[in-house]
Amino acid sequence: MSVHVAEKKGNCALKGGNGSLIATIENEDGDWQNGQNLLVVTQEAPPGKEMMGFADNQSINVAIDTYWLLELAHREYQAGDYENAERHCMQLWRQETNNTGVLLLLSSIHFQCRRLDKSAHYSSLAIKQNPLLAEAYSNLGNVYKERGQLPEALENYRHAVRLKPDFIDGYINLAAALVAAGDMEQAVQAYVTALQYNPDLYCVRSDLGNLLKALARLDEAKACYLKAIETRPDFAVAWSNLGCVFNAQGEIWLAIHHFEKAVALDPNFLDAYINLGNVLKEARIFDRAVAAYLRALNLSPNNAVVHGNLACVYYEQGLIDLAIDTYRRAIELQPNFPDAYCNLANALKEKGQVVEAEECYNTALRLCPTHADSLNNLANIKREQGFIEEATRLYLKALEVFPEFAAAHSNLASVLQQQGKLNEALMHYKEAIRIQPTFADAYSNMGNTLKEMQDIQGALQCYTRAIQINPAFADAHSNLASIHKDSGNIPEAIQSYRTALKLKPDFPDAYCNLAHCLQIVCDWTDYEARMKKLVSIVAEQLDKNRLPSVHPHHSMLYPLSHEFRKAIAARHANLCIEKIHVLHKQPYKYPRAISARLKIGYVSSDFGNHPTSHLMQSIPGLHDREKVEIFCYALSSDDGTTFRAKIAREAEHFVDLSQVACNGKAADRINADGIHILVNMNGYTKGARNEIFALRPAPVQVMWLGYPGTSGASFMDYLITDEVTSPLELASQYSEKLAYMPHTYFIGDHKQMFPHLKERLILTDKLNQKGKVADNVAVINATDLSPMIENTLVKEIREVVVPDAKNKPVEISLKVAELPTTTPIETMIASGQCQMSVNGVVVQNGMATTQVNNKTATGEEVPQNIVITTRQQYGLPEDAVVYCNFNQLYKIDPLTLHMWAHILKHVPNSVLWLLRFPAVGEPNLQATAQQLGLVPGRILFSNVAAKEEHVRRGQLADVCLDTPLCNGHTTSMDVLWTGTPVVTLPGETLASRVAASQLNTLGCPELVARTRQEYQEIAIRLGTDREYLKATRAKVWKARSDSPLFNCKLYAMGMELLYTKMWERYSHGESPDHVSAVDKNDSQMSSGMS
Repeated sequence: MSVHVAEKKGNCALKGGNGSLIATIENEDGDWQNGQNLLVVTQEAPPGKEMMGFADNQSINVAIDTYWLLELAHREYQAGDYENAERHCMQLWRQETNNTGVLLLLSSIHFQCRRLDKSAHYSSLAIKQNPLLAEAYSNLGNVYKERGQLPEALENYRHAVRLKPDFIDGYINLAAALVAAGDMEQAVQAYVTALQYNPDLYCVRSDLGNLLKALARLDEAKACYLKAIETRPDFAVAWSNLGCVFNAQGEIWLAIHHFEKAVALDPNFLDAYINLGNVLKEARIFDRAVAAYLRALNLSPNNAVVHGNLACVYYEQGLIDLAIDTYRRAIELQPNFPDAYCNLANALKEKGQVVEAEECYNTALRLCPTHADSLNNLANIKREQGFIEEATRLYLKALEVFPEFAAAHSNLASVLQQQGKLNEALMHYKEAIRIQPTFADAYSNMGNTLKEMQDIQGALQCYTRAIQINPAFADAHSNLASIHKDSGNIPEAIQSYRTALKLKPDFPDAYCNLAHCLQIVCDWTDYEARMKKLVSIVAEQLDKNRLPSVHPHHSMLYPLSHEFRKAIAARHANLCIEKIHVLHKQPYKYPRAISARLKIGYVSSDFGNHPTSHLMQSIPGLHDREKVEIFCYALSSDDGTTFRAKIAREAEHFVDLSQVACNGKAADRINADGIHILVNMNGYTKGARNEIFALRPAPVQVMWLGYPGTSGASFMDYLITDEVTSPLELASQYSEKLAYMPHTYFIGDHKQMFPHLKERLILTDKLNQKGKVADNVAVINATDLSPMIENTLVKEIREVVVPDAKNKPVEISLKVAELPTTTPIETMIASGQCQMSVNGVVVQNGMATTQVNNKTATGEEVPQNIVITTRQQYGLPEDAVVYCNFNQLYKIDPLTLHMWAHILKHVPNSVLWLLRFPAVGEPNLQATAQQLGLVPGRILFSNVAAKEEHVRRGQLADVCLDTPLCNGHTTSMDVLWTGTPVVTLPGETLASRVAASQLNTLGCPELVARTRQEYQEIAIRLGTDREYLKATRAKVWKARSDSPLFNCKLYAMGMELLYTKMWERYSHGESPDHVSAVDKNDSQMSSGMS
C-alpha cells in the first residue's frame, strides 16, 4: 500500500507587466495540487489610469488659434507630456476662465501627476460652471477612489451616468469602483451597460470577462473574450485571458493554444509567456515549459518568480542540481522570498540533504511564520524522522493558517491513519477532496484507509478515481493492484503493478508485490534475476532503516537471510509501537503471584470459518479448568458458523473486541480481565492487531499457531514451537524465546470435524485373481457404515507386507464392498446426480456435498449420509500412481517442480495432482513442465473445493509431495488424516519444517528427507515399490489414531505445562528463556541458553 505525502513547493507571486498578478503553485511528482495555478488576466489599461472625462471639442466656441491650442494640449496629454499640456491649458484658461473643456483637461493632468487636490479643484470649478457636466463628476469620482473614499467615489460616478446615460467612461469607472467595494454583480451590470452603448469596445469586453472569470462564471467570461477577439483578432490580451479560462476548465490543450497565440501576436507579452510556462508545466510538457520561462527571462532577466518557476520544472525533470542553482538565483534576486526557500528545501531533501532542507523550511518560516507550505513540508520531515506529535502539530498549524489547504488535510489524515484513527483520517481525506476535487493523491490515500476499514469497494473506487484524474499516478496503480491481489484477481494485479513500474521504474513496493503475484501464479520468467533484485531491494531498505517492501509473511518465499527475515518482522513490529506511542498510556501493572488459576487469553481475528479455527476449535474446551481460566478475544465479528459458536461456547469467557476499534481500549479490557499470559494467534496475517500486544496488557505474551515465523517484536516473549520445527541451533532466527511442545506444535481437530473418515469401505467390482485391490480408487465413507455393510457383499482382505529388511512387517486390513457392477455409480458421477440407491442404501455423490448441506461442506457439521469418492470424479487414472499436492501454488518454486518432474520421469504411469489455487497458475505450470520434458497429461488439476470435500478427496492420492519452500501446514494434516503419506524436505525456516515435525510426531521419520536427492528417492520408491507403498500407507492410516498428532486433549495438556513454566519464570522475577513441556529436556535446554 503506497501512501503519498504532499510536498508543496511554494506560492510564488509577482506583479507582472501592466499590473497583472501571476502566481504559480508547484507540486511534487505531479501527485497532488493545492488549488490551481492562478493566472490572473492582463489588463489593457495601465494601472491607475482611470477613464478621464473630456468635453466634446465641438462644444468649445473659441477662435481658431484657441481651438488648435486646446487640440495641442490634448495631444500632449495623450503622449504623457503633462508639463506642456498643463502650460498650454493654463494659457487657454487665462483667456477663457469659463471653458469647462480646459478645466476637465487640467483635472485629468493633475490626476495623472498625483496632484489629487488640484485635480479635485479643477473638477469642482467645471461643475460650478456647468452643474450638468457628467465628465466632471466622473473625474471627481476618480479622485475620491484614489483617496480610498469609495462611498464618495461611487456617489459621483452614479451621478455622472444619471446626468449622461450614454456616458461609457462613467460606467467603466463605476464598474472599477464597484469591484473595489466588493459589489461584483453591480460591477458586471455597469460593464454590460457600457457595452450596450458601444458593443465594439473590446477592451471593456475583456475587462468584463475578467470580472466574470473572478466570479467563476467561466462560460460567460469565455463568451466575452471570444467577442473581444471577434472585434479585434490581434488583441493578444484577450487570447491570453481566454487561455486562462480554458485552463480553469481543465481544457489544457486549448489553454496552451491560446497562450501560444497571444505570444505570437505580441512577442514581448511577458505575462502570456509566464502563463504559457505555467500551463505547460501543469501538463508536464517540461521541455516547452522551460522554453516559455526562458523567453520570459529574456524579457525580464531579474524576475525572481520566473526563476523560481523554472527551477520547479527542472525539479520535475529530475535535474535536481540545476533546480537548486536556479532556486538559489531566485533567492539572490529576492532574499525575502519564502516560497523559493520552501522549494529549495524540497530539492535539497530530494538530494538527501535533510538537515539543509530543514534549515530552508525554517528560514521560510522566519520570513513568513504563517507560510503554510513550509509548515506542511517541515511536518513531513518530522514525520519521517519519527516525531509524529511534532508533525501533527505542524500540520494543524498549517491548517490553522490556511483551512482550505488540501495537502495538509491529506498529510494529517495519513498520520492519523498510521495511528489507527481511521475515522478521523477519513474525515480529513474527504476535506482534502472537497477542497480539491482533482486531488489524486488524497483519493489514493483515502483508498488505503477504506481498505484498512475493510471497505474494499470504496477503496477500489478511490484508486480508480485517482487514476482517472492522473493516469500517470504510479502509486495509485500500485494500490489498485493490491486490491486486485487481495481479492484474488491476480492477472489484473499483475497488469496494474507492471503499469506502476512502467511509470515509476524505481518503485520497490510495486516490484516486490509484483514478484509475489508472479510467485502466486508460478510465472518464473527471469526468476533468478527477480530474486536477486528483490534481495537487493530489501538489503537497501534495511540499511536505510526503511520499512521493507517485502511483507513478513512473504519473506519465507525468497532467498533472504535469517537476519533479513527477522529484521523485516522487527520493522513491522516497530510500526505497531509507533502507533501506540501517541496514546500516551502508562505501563500496565501486573501481579507477580496468582491466587487461583492462570488466566490465559487467546487473541485472534480467525475465530470462525478459517483454517486456524479448523485446527484449534476444541482446544479452549479441552483445557483443564482446575489449572487455567480461558479467555478468547475475537478481533472479527461473528460469521455465524459453528466454529465460532463452539469456541464461544466452550471458552469460559468469550469477548468480541471487533467493535472496539481503539487498541488502547481493547488492551484496557484485557488487562482489566487480569490476563496472565496473552496469546497472539495472528502474527502478521490478515486481521491482526499487534498494537494491542505492543501495549503489553499482560505480563507474558506468546506467539502461537496462526503465523509461521518470528514476530521480531520486543513485546512478544515466547513462541510456541517444537524441537523439530525450531531446533535450538536455529534459535537466532527468532526474537522470542522458544517454548517447546512435547511433540509437534501443530494440531488438528480432524477427529472431531471428520470422524466419518476414520473408517472406509473400498468399492470395487474388479477383484483380481489374488483378491487384491487398490485402496484409493473408489472409497465409501460414513460415520456409520453398517447400512452399507449389511446390504452389500463386504469382504475383509488381510495382508502382511514386509517392505524391506529395515522395517517391521505391516499388517494391512481392507474392507471391500464388491458390487456386481459399478456402472450406476459411474453414471451418477458422470451425470452430476447428487445421490443414488445402492442395494437399497442411499449413497451420496462426494462432489455434491455443497448442494446437499452447506454446513457439512464447510466442515461445520459431520456428514450424515454415506459418501462415495472416486478417482473418476476428478479425472484421475484408476491404474496410475497419483502424487498430489493441495497447497496454494505460491509454495511451489522452480527447484520443487524440477524435483517433481524428475520423480514423474522415474515412475512410469504416474501423475501429479494439483489444485487450481489459483486457476491462472495452471497454464504456467503446464508450460514449465513441458519445458522439463513432461508430456501433457502428467500433471492434472482440480478446482478448489469446500473443506470437507477437500480433506476427503485426499484419500484418492497415493503419496503427497510436500513443498520444501513452504510446507503444507494445515494441508499436510488434512492429507495425513486420510491415510496418505507425505514426503517432505525440511529447510531452515519454521515454515519449511512443519511437515517434518508432523511426520516425526506421527512416527514416520522415514518420510523426512535430508537432501533433494533423498526426497526424490523416497518419492520414487513409493511410486515404484508397491509393497513399500502399501506398507507406508497402512502405517500412516493406523498412526492417525495411535500417535499424538491428532490428540487435542494431549496437546492442551502440553500447552498448560508450557504456560506454567512461563509463569514460574515471570513470578520469580526471571527474564523469559527457552522452556519445554518435556521434563527430560529441561536441564539440556538450560545449558548454554540466554
